[in-house]
Formats: sequence, C-alpha cells, structure tokens
Amino acid sequence: MSRPGLFEHLAFHSTAAAPLDMPRESVAEIAFAGRSNAGKSSAINALANRNRLAFVSKMPGRTQHINFFSLGGSRFIVDLPGYGYAKVPREVKAYWESLLEGYLTTREQLRGLVLVMDARHPLMPLDVQMLRWFVPSGKPVHALLTKADKLGRQEAAAQLRKVEKTLLNHYGGSAQLFSALSRSGLEQAEAVAHEWLGDEWRGDGPAGGG
Repeated sequence: MSRPGLFEHLAFHSTAAAPLDMPRESVAEIAFAGRSNAGKSSAINALANRNRLAFVSKMPGRTQHINFFSLGGSRFIVDLPGYGYAKVPREVKAYWESLLEGYLTTREQLRGLVLVMDARHPLMPLDVQMLRWFVPSGKPVHALLTKADKLGRQEAAAQLRKVEKTLLNHYGGSAQLFSALSRSGLEQAEAVAHEWLGDEWRGDGPAGGG
C-alpha cells in the first residue's frame, strides 16, 4: 500500500494539562477532536499504522488532557480530549471544555482541525459546538466520518453529502469517509494533512533536516 508517509514516524511526545505544558518548540500542529468513542484514537493509530500509539479506551472521557505526538521537525499531531462524556463531575467537564476551547481559539501553531465523527451519528450538538468554537479562527476544518464500514455504501454516501452540505452552508471545510477497521480513507486524510502543513512540512521532514 503506497501512502505519503507523513505519519510514518509519529511518536508520543508529551501530555499537557494546561497551556504552559504544551511544547514550546512546536512550529505547526494538526489537532484531532471528537466525541468520546467516535473513533479518534483508532483513526490516529490507523494513520500511523500502529495498534496502540493513541490509547483506545472503552470508557468514554478517559482522555482528560491534550496529548502531543511528534511528526518530526517540531511538527505535531494533537489528540484533544474526547467530549460528550457523561459520568464525570461537573467541574471536571467544565475544565475539559475550557482546555479545549482555549487551545482551539488561541494556539498560534494550530494549522487545522480534524473533526472526528461517527459516520452513523454526525453533527451531534457537541460537534456543532466544536465547529462554532473553531470556525472564527479562520483555520480549516476537515470532517473525518469514521466507522464508515458499519454503513452500506449508499447510506455512507448520503451521510457524507449531508455533512458536506452543512459544512458548505454554515462552517466551511471538507469531509470524507474513513474506516480504521478496513483502512479506507487513509490516503485522503494524509493528503489533507500535507496540504495544511504545506511548504513548512516539505522543507523540514520527519528527520528534522532542512
């Protein structure tokens, strides 16, 4: 299977519980966000061709902090806390929301947001809230509709059209179908990441040379 290889050297770097914990050496970041159990960790693992690089938890809301994964050359994939969790104290939920919103609206290194949604249940209220937080930044959004293998081909295509229409009419951005299980949609997702990193990535690749 031939892929661009952007995620080939992806490796865990650090965890941040507050803005001061975030890598100061970072020059560009692509963030992944999504509802708990939407398939965000599985998507990152599939893109990196690794099984447990990003931990897949059976307990929604388990990822409470922001996790940074190095692409090399001071570029990072950022795994944001899952949202839509139910069984957590109100103050913990408020803290997570504050951390998410703060990162999405103030992080200068952020180049774009990959919004991970279950293809069977896209654009839930908290997904829309995420878009409303992020879109005013003027940075691009790409919707990754995961678990597409659980839908028939026509139904999956209909869901994709629905999301594309909503993004076009209200938020901007692009969308695609994706399945970590069948490993479909990998090339398209990597192409988007390449585009967002642009000349910055091509001039300083995974080995950090340039």
